[in-house]
Amino acid sequence: MSKVSKANNVHNGAEGAVSPSPELIFTATGLSRETAARIIEEALAGCDDGELFLELARSESLRWDDGRLKSASFDERAGFGLRAVAEERTGYAHSSEVSEAALKRAADTVRAVRTGYEGTLAEPPRGTNRALYPADDPTGQIPFEQKVRLLEEVDAYARSLDERVRQVTVALSSSWQAVAIVRPNGDVRTDFRPLVRFDISVITERGERRGTGFHGYGGREHPAEYLERERWQAAAREALRQSLVSLEAIPAPAGEMDVVLGPGWPGILLHEAVGHGLEGDFNRKGTSAFAGLIGQRVAAEGVTVIDDGSIPGRRGSLTIDDEGTPTGPTVLIENGILKGYMQDRMNARLMGMAPTGNGRRESYAHAPLPRMTNTFMQAGLHDPEEIIRSVKKGLYAVSFGGGQVDITSGNFVFTCTEAYLIEDGKVTAPVRDATLIGNGKDALTRVRMVGNDLKLDDGIGTCGKAGQGVPVGVGQPTMRLNGLTVGGTGG
Repeated sequence: MSKVSKANNVHNGAEGAVSPSPELIFTATGLSRETAARIIEEALAGCDDGELFLELARSESLRWDDGRLKSASFDERAGFGLRAVAEERTGYAHSSEVSEAALKRAADTVRAVRTGYEGTLAEPPRGTNRALYPADDPTGQIPFEQKVRLLEEVDAYARSLDERVRQVTVALSSSWQAVAIVRPNGDVRTDFRPLVRFDISVITERGERRGTGFHGYGGREHPAEYLERERWQAAAREALRQSLVSLEAIPAPAGEMDVVLGPGWPGILLHEAVGHGLEGDFNRKGTSAFAGLIGQRVAAEGVTVIDDGSIPGRRGSLTIDDEGTPTGPTVLIENGILKGYMQDRMNARLMGMAPTGNGRRESYAHAPLPRMTNTFMQAGLHDPEEIIRSVKKGLYAVSFGGGQVDITSGNFVFTCTEAYLIEDGKVTAPVRDATLIGNGKDALTRVRMVGNDLKLDDGIGTCGKAGQGVPVGVGQPTMRLNGLTVGGTGG
């Protein structure tokens, strides 16, 4: 998952906005709505479920490095994916050629899954009249020359902040995805999804020591929202702060100790170590450490975990998922008790549960899977300073980089990119090379204090699963866990 930091408070969306007409996608791809409905009705007859996923997408990115524009790209794609589902079997065919002939070839392929089987086609998802973000395409809204000047200005500003700055890298990207989900009864659901991202990294030097810092932000809004001077200057200062902190860092101690996780981006540990284990497919197959535990205690009291794809403007939000199901808040763990899983349509049907709006795919070339959207822990009752004061000796982890998780066992290893010692209830020296080692299910039972400062990350996270990457959000309040294993290089 990509690195993120900082946060905004969680808030709920409002109903009322109407999604754009699906005819835009049909016109752009050259496939008629009537033709599509007729072909897929024949292909999915006797199946339990299935759909045609039409996609039109554009993306652009610029990267500034070493004092000059290093790369610039623009991409446009269109295609379709046709899926047929019979019991647990899935037939999937996709093509970048959107035509009646290509769709017929795909239909001939996917209908093979129903051989010897006769099912009843599921009802389509319920509709929604809301829109969680603007429908406009953000790519090309700002002239190319203006974006290049902006990146140059960001570079100059970051270098002016401190004489120890040696390298600055700035990136700006935007994308737009228009999808239409068509079912045999002629039901069509559409979504027009903007996405913008800005990030900056800073390298500083002092003697032979090198420090690195990174900050980024993004979401589903117009590009101008993310390019305001005050916003990118704050990002540059934050990247520099992290870089200078890493210059001063001492080797991290190793051993079992109490750990305090900061608010916002440290929710990545929750996402990876716990969130994936709460996705429907792993639990249906019995390969998750949480399989069969609904109604049982899996975390300490005060721990409530929610996945919510309906928060306006957030990177992980979707008006509808990639099967057409409206997103919404799904309570996964409530006060320590496992309440449910994140579901797509197929796994929900096979488990006798309801879809939760978590069926997601990277593009038309991928079949949907149950995936997270914005996953976070709810706020608790404790003041963050009170949590720090409660620790005699421990580690305060503010940000994370890479990590590894085994879904079946729940075992994880995560690398801290910014962490500090806690000594006698005070945050003291920054440390480097600290890793957190543990088990996701066990870690939740070690939570002793949950802060009142819930934050979501700033919006540049990407989650990988089964070779597919999708934008997501994470978050949590400050949280104390007792007795985690910390790996380090210090004494």
